[in-house]
Amino acid sequence: MPSATSAVLGLAAELREAGRDVISLGAGEPDFDTPDHIKQAAIEAINAGETKYTAIDGTRQLKAAIRRKFERDNGLSYAPEQILVSCGAKHTLFNACMAILSHGDEAIIPAPYWVSYPDMVRIAEGTPVIIKTGIESDFKITPEQLEAAITDKTRVMFLNSPSNPTGSCYTRAELEAIGEVLKRHPQVVVLADDIYEHIHWADKPFCSIATACPDLVDQVVSINGVSKCYAMTGWRIGYAGGPREVIMAMKTMQSQITSNPSSISQAAAVAALDGDQTCITEMVAAYRERSDYIVKALNEIPGFECRVGEGAFYAFPQVTGAMQEKGLAEDSDLVKLLLNEADVVMVPGTPFGAPGYVRISFACSIDELEKAVARIKATLV
Repeated sequence: MPSATSAVLGLAAELREAGRDVISLGAGEPDFDTPDHIKQAAIEAINAGETKYTAIDGTRQLKAAIRRKFERDNGLSYAPEQILVSCGAKHTLFNACMAILSHGDEAIIPAPYWVSYPDMVRIAEGTPVIIKTGIESDFKITPEQLEAAITDKTRVMFLNSPSNPTGSCYTRAELEAIGEVLKRHPQVVVLADDIYEHIHWADKPFCSIATACPDLVDQVVSINGVSKCYAMTGWRIGYAGGPREVIMAMKTMQSQITSNPSSISQAAAVAALDGDQTCITEMVAAYRERSDYIVKALNEIPGFECRVGEGAFYAFPQVTGAMQEKGLAEDSDLVKLLLNEADVVMVPGTPFGAPGYVRISFACSIDELEKAVARIKATLV
């Protein structure tokens, strides 16, 4: 089925075109513009004639920049053949599923999860195995839950931190504990979706599982991209570093689907990764301010319960109380009510594997968030 988030964005666009004053809290997309030095690099690449096919797995310049990024930010060292550049991190994840999974293989997916994970697994003829979590556990799995979910058919585990949709982030200690389990199961490849790595404001710095557990480096594919932290969603550049045999299989898959990513976008990504990083600091400061506001505001709405996130740009309140108050059976019914009566768009929790929740994106201005909260209160209180 189509992505739930894509469907919501399409609906919001249709309603705006019809003249409705819709506030969309559904988009997982920064409201900032791509920084000027990144755009300038793309312009210069066009003028220099860098408009031809590149190597399937990315230009030499971009792969070198990605290697520097992994070394600088994560303490990870990869050879060039251990790097793959794709058309967005979503494409990278899909390549990984297609390269690793076969019919009947199992993939462990902690819930709440990004909506596309289970369908990627199914397309690769694998079986999603869901580990459920909730607000009471900060939406994090325990080592015991992971051990219980692993079978002789398990080939993949997804790990997204900071999380879409919850904003929850695993600490180094938590990753080390999960790593102890994975060491006992070397057949399991971890797809570490670190796309929100730099949109993070916890007291302790971000840590990827490959950094926390160096003994697991041959079991981890570290996946990232430029879309979120550099406000480059439309440029479509994602990348991965990981075990040589897995990356080469992903490259083979990509060679038959898209070949290389955009040459111009790759030139821009080099400027993003190697250039001035203060643009990230400025954006993260804004996201944290918005997070502080929206979490407090949502917890003041009867029937809403929201935890404070450590990263990304989403709030994920539990709304079962509000549903009961309005006599609604599904979280999608609450979303429809707020759309029809408040002109506020959000995404139900069920497609994320979390019935009774909603995802609210705060990748928009404080003014829009304040208007949206006022409309929600007027409808529900």
